[in-house]
Amino acid sequence: MQKPFSKTEISEAVAYIAGRASLRPRVGIILGSGLASLADEVAQPVRIPYSEIPHFVSTTVEGHPGELVIGWLQDCPVFLMRGRFHYYEGYSMQEVTFPIRVMWGMGIKYLIVTNAAGGLNPSFRPGDLMLITDHIGLTNMVGLNPLRGPNDPEIGPRFPDMSQAYDPALRELALQAATDLGIPLHQGVYIMLSGPSYETPADLRFLRLIGADAVGMSTVPEVTVAHHAGIRVLAISGISNVAVMGPGAAAVSHEEVLAAGQTIVVKLSPLIKEILRRLEQNLA
Repeated sequence: MQKPFSKTEISEAVAYIAGRASLRPRVGIILGSGLASLADEVAQPVRIPYSEIPHFVSTTVEGHPGELVIGWLQDCPVFLMRGRFHYYEGYSMQEVTFPIRVMWGMGIKYLIVTNAAGGLNPSFRPGDLMLITDHIGLTNMVGLNPLRGPNDPEIGPRFPDMSQAYDPALRELALQAATDLGIPLHQGVYIMLSGPSYETPADLRFLRLIGADAVGMSTVPEVTVAHHAGIRVLAISGISNVAVMGPGAAAVSHEEVLAAGQTIVVKLSPLIKEILRRLEQNLA
């Protein structure tokens, strides 16, 4: 088991980033597969490759460019991750979630998490957006919880309550923003599997049976660590494909997920910007 990162290591990453960018955002954003183009809309960006930040690992997945972008989006200062790290890449859960620890160290108060997910709910269609109301953390349940190991009470409690991991007030803000923009926004439960193989039809039937609306290979570790540290979380899945659970199921590919991201980001981009505008009003 890899030891959790110390506050010294967190501070080293924070100091490096602070030395490159003077802006101090209170909102962090993680962009999932195929959604990195939103970062192109950031004004006055400072771009820092992950490879240059102390203790960050490297992204190895297409659709995750692997850089931190700090700047202004909808007149709101943001700390934006173009791509994330995944457990299936061979990294520990501590490495996967280290950027969240750094956000905590930099004073981030709000985190918007996005991902590309497979639709399990029969009412979903490719290109839809789903506001995550809760998650089923299968990886957490089987011993891959990123909080495993010694706990630092200055960051968060030993046994964090996860009943409100997805902040109700932020969810209401997102729903109001989507309604005002005329963007359909489903609500549902996200489930994480470790990957990288996609699910079998039997897997999919099981996941739907236990109450999941969308499935992916990320998000839960980041949300767990953010909530533990007192960061308020909002999460949105872009439905990249719809799971077919019986005969005639089509093969799923990462290329399909990336292609769907181009459709998803057309809806997701204005929604996130409107959410940021409303958040900035609350922060002012």
